[in-house]
Amino acid sequence: MVEPHVASNLVVAVLVAGALFVARAVRKSDLWRGSLRELARRRPLALGVVAIYVLVALLDSVAWTGGGAVGAQGDQLALHEPRSVVDRLFPGDFGERSYSVPLASAEFYGGAALRHPGRHWLGTDILGRDILHLTLKGARIALLIGGFTSLIVIPLALLFGVSAGYFGGRVDDAVFFLISVLASIPGLLLLIVLVMVMGRGAVQVCIALGVTSWVGFCRVARGETLKLRELDYVQAARALGVSELRIILRHVVPNLLHLVVITFVLLFSGLVLSEAILAWLGIGIDGSWGQMIDQARDELSRDPIIWWNLAAASAALFGLILAVNFVGDAVRDVLDPRTLREDR
Repeated sequence: MVEPHVASNLVVAVLVAGALFVARAVRKSDLWRGSLRELARRRPLALGVVAIYVLVALLDSVAWTGGGAVGAQGDQLALHEPRSVVDRLFPGDFGERSYSVPLASAEFYGGAALRHPGRHWLGTDILGRDILHLTLKGARIALLIGGFTSLIVIPLALLFGVSAGYFGGRVDDAVFFLISVLASIPGLLLLIVLVMVMGRGAVQVCIALGVTSWVGFCRVARGETLKLRELDYVQAARALGVSELRIILRHVVPNLLHLVVITFVLLFSGLVLSEAILAWLGIGIDGSWGQMIDQARDELSRDPIIWWNLAAASAALFGLILAVNFVGDAVRDVLDPRTLREDR
């Protein structure tokens, strides 16, 4: 059985290789190269922020054993646990006994001296864990939820939407019935049921979010395919005896790519926020920003208020969602021909 950190390293290698392949393909296409240049001109700051989140998530996904230190509570097992690049930015014994204010030199309760005075930039939580460390590690969970779930939603929606729109008839009726059934069930209720049945793991939550999120894009893909199948070049290909599968892959799906890109960007924000809602209900993913926010609820009732745990997670979540939304607006403007004509 492959160790989890080894599997994570392999996934990162595949993602990097895929990114290089896409970058090479984009360089060969004047259309996509020009679109990326226009996107960078419109939203350079938002793209930079998203790039930082992605970099942190990748660094937290590359882990190996060795070079550790004894844990904060003297745990010898910490010497042999795999640690990511983000983990190695902090000492292995960086924890404290309990709360401490950002940049404090003494504990919040009791006033005892800290083991690392002045080095906890965002303070520590009730277990003495560094908040900055936890916040950085939450980026990996957020991007996993948004990215992996989108890879489930988009192919699923394309499969059903394009099939319904292109073939019509009974296929369209069956897909439309399935869409209507799923749309009639409260999404949050169905999501909670799926998570409780499958478990609270990251993969299980991504699958549950994917099952409850593909209906909207499926409708869009179906409607666009209904229009594309009537165009002259599709009719000409059909008259020449080209197979239906080849027509779909060569003439229909490529004309939906701009919708795929826009949907991916806009869907990302909703998925990350959905996980935060699950964490608020107590069924989120361990280590996520949503879980940090949920754990900070009781801290707000203390006197004095312990605010830094909530502030750090909320600021990180807000920054990611805002940057992704800005990028999504820019992507929509760049890929929408009507917007380009208005700008000119």
